[in-house]
Amino acid sequence: MASALEAQKLSPTEEAEVQQWLTTSERLRSGSPSSEASSDILDKLNAHLASRTTLLGSKPSRADVAVYEALAPAVRAWTAEQRTGQAGGRPHIVRHLDFVQNSPAVFGLRVDDADKITVDPEEVLYVKPPTDAKAEKKKAKEKEAAATTVVDRTKAAAEAVKDAAADAKDKVAAAVGAAAGDEAKPKKEKKEKAAKQPKAPTAPASPPSPRLIDLRVGHILKAIKHPEADSLYVSTIDMGDKPGTDDTEEYEGRTCRTVCSGLNGLVPLEEMQGRKVVVVANLKPAKMRGIKSCAMVLAASPRLAEGEQDDHKGPVELVAPPADAQPGERVCFEGWWGEPEGILNPKKKIWEAFQPGFTTTDNLEVAFDGRVVKEAGKEEVGKLVTASGGVCTVKSLKGATVR
Repeated sequence: MASALEAQKLSPTEEAEVQQWLTTSERLRSGSPSSEASSDILDKLNAHLASRTTLLGSKPSRADVAVYEALAPAVRAWTAEQRTGQAGGRPHIVRHLDFVQNSPAVFGLRVDDADKITVDPEEVLYVKPPTDAKAEKKKAKEKEAAATTVVDRTKAAAEAVKDAAADAKDKVAAAVGAAAGDEAKPKKEKKEKAAKQPKAPTAPASPPSPRLIDLRVGHILKAIKHPEADSLYVSTIDMGDKPGTDDTEEYEGRTCRTVCSGLNGLVPLEEMQGRKVVVVANLKPAKMRGIKSCAMVLAASPRLAEGEQDDHKGPVELVAPPADAQPGERVCFEGWWGEPEGILNPKKKIWEAFQPGFTTTDNLEVAFDGRVVKEAGKEEVGKLVTASGGVCTVKSLKGATVR
């Protein structure tokens, strides 16, 4: 009898994710389970499985089997604290492996009882309930709607009281007028109209500046190859957005955006995993081969000589924020601090105007060269720094263009 896995049909996006998990399983198989890199992968895997039955959510795949085969030898030896401890335990991994080893009809994997991971319910120390991000989002919206309804009702009640008072005042005035008979009513003196105050002069619009570009620290939680474009990666990036922000989704308990980058073939896929980058967060979202991209990852490449054509062969290096920078932390050029715009108006060409000044120095620091862009208003060079003062850098490219 064929297993459910063999009969399962996957979409191109799901197939790409399976390939990513197969790569992850190879890293787990070849690395030491106690190493810092493996520990980080296991933490992310445990968080990923917190609200999923399988690696793809509910569909079985060969990735589930690959992860089982890579982890089972180590997990058999885990203590109860490592499996379900409140601090550092990974219960969702244990649950997933137990599901795979006891579901031959689903995964097509037959494991002898003697070789199975022993799971004792009596040794479960603590399992944090998974957070349903969609339910939490819905609950927040319902709470906001309820608060709005209360405010609206209060306003309506206040208006009703005001109208009733006005009606009563009119009735009293009418009764007094009838009792006075034919007595002449004194004419009301016209009030002199107050002289119109001259309008305050409109403040001049602030001059264009690279500060208008919303640069932030981003943390790539996952990157896969675009299923429909050989040159693109599709990354899931935490860049500090609040839950419920437009064009975001919840992933591993964090609010993230989907970002397409033309880095496939220029930056190894493994270098895109779990790393921090600098992103442009206020470009207008655009669809790239069917997937909506909601930001841009900054990377450096050699500056072209006049008349030279870009062959898109690299080298390319990702801009790296300081190691301790946090997702969402504002990044700006020294000398051009200020609040960014919401979404950059494509017609104003703000990004196109200032990007030519984005460069790297001989010290491999990313900077803005005001001598290149006259709209910047000053001929200065300012380093790209985080709000906490750390400088953003590249690996080796000097005098490069950054975009």
